[in-house]
Amino acid sequence: MKPYRLAAGAALSLLLLNAYGEQFYQTKTPYAPQQASASYEAAPSGYKAVYTQMLARHGSRGLSSFKTDLALYNLWQLAANEDALTPLGRMLGPDLEQMMQANALLGYGVAGITKAGYGNETAQGVAEHTQLAQRLRARLPELFRDAPAAKRRVLIVTSGKDRAVDSGYFFGRSLVKQQPTLEPLIDASIDRFQLYFHKLNTKQDTLVTESSLAYQRWAKSDELKAREAAVHAQPRLQATARATLERLFTPTFIEALDRGQRSAANTGTRSYTSADGKFTSDLTGDGEMKIASITDAALALYELYAAAADMQTELKADFTRYVPAEQARVYAEAEDAIAFYEKGPGIAENGDVTWRMAGALLDDFFAETDTIANGDLSHAAKLRFAHAEIVIPFASALGLPGMSGQLPRAATYSYETSPWRGAQVAPMAANIQWDVYKNAAGRTLVRMLYNEKEMDFKSACNDARIAPASHFYDYSKLKRCYK
Repeated sequence: MKPYRLAAGAALSLLLLNAYGEQFYQTKTPYAPQQASASYEAAPSGYKAVYTQMLARHGSRGLSSFKTDLALYNLWQLAANEDALTPLGRMLGPDLEQMMQANALLGYGVAGITKAGYGNETAQGVAEHTQLAQRLRARLPELFRDAPAAKRRVLIVTSGKDRAVDSGYFFGRSLVKQQPTLEPLIDASIDRFQLYFHKLNTKQDTLVTESSLAYQRWAKSDELKAREAAVHAQPRLQATARATLERLFTPTFIEALDRGQRSAANTGTRSYTSADGKFTSDLTGDGEMKIASITDAALALYELYAAAADMQTELKADFTRYVPAEQARVYAEAEDAIAFYEKGPGIAENGDVTWRMAGALLDDFFAETDTIANGDLSHAAKLRFAHAEIVIPFASALGLPGMSGQLPRAATYSYETSPWRGAQVAPMAANIQWDVYKNAAGRTLVRMLYNEKEMDFKSACNDARIAPASHFYDYSKLKRCYK
């Protein structure tokens, strides 16, 4: 596999559309900035950017594990052995093999990738954070230009997971490429407490909060399992799953799968070697992923359809041909429903169980801004790299419009009942940025960007705006509003 190569100044198109010109990739949606910087509100007269901080999800990645692709391949092999494939279905097997190979070798030969294989960032993911860093520095040129003379530090903090660490590396590398004088100012560190708070445990972490444990109990709860089962049992999803499979398998095979007479799991072994012969990935399935129904099969295929959108350099197979747009929308809605209940705003009667654990991270955003407001300018920026499981609760904790609204237990999430969308809240490389400005009198303002679009803080903080329609907030008033 060749190393990733990004042409100098290349504007990689990250808004990938399926054959129908629509996106239905849920939280696997490739990143694209949501507003042109030229249209940002100008800072008030007399104010200068003095600091910026960010929380970002890692960039586009391949499949996280050797499960779905192998299980689906084994199901396909069963059908092939029974001569139960349609002409389109016969194309699926080689594409699945290509998917497995691409993920097994993902990141090989790429400087900055910790370990090649499943779960790594793709060339697209590298480009997302490379270009995000370029736009950040272009937005705040004086802040970064003046940082070396004042020896102001640029903090890069990650969750410690490979793809988050690698994202931080690519982001920092991009900053240094633009401005080499920044290199000695960069400090890299790991903070699981703030950036992996959904899985804190006593074996790895010195401090485990009750809010993290409460969330983990929720993630394993019978109520959540029942919600997920209800989503998967919806007649529309069942009918769509059948329609998807009818394009690939014969009716007899589909009926056998529906009756539990056919099933597949991620069992077996694979070995893939890089084109230069210097790297080999030996893989063994653990059997944990099972496809035992038509819905299981269709959702597995949808997962690969979404993953393929993030692997445009490494994967030549076109998975959009297996999932028409109108069907992809149904699967995306089902996946959004599960994400909404599992880690999104969730059920009103359950309170803040899905986002209370983000409190320490929100406190850190305010603590960093407090330091600047109090005149300590030792830090020029704090750049955090984590995961969808961190970005989504953080958006809820901030109370952001369209991203934090709960539903009562009696209601059911759908695209009609809620504006919450995984593609908007946590696409690949999703980011929340606070730019901090001060004037000569010491007054501090904050402007927030969400996926590089000017974003309002929660409506209860409207009095903190410096003007009714402004995106600049008086920091002291904003802090009182949240605290």
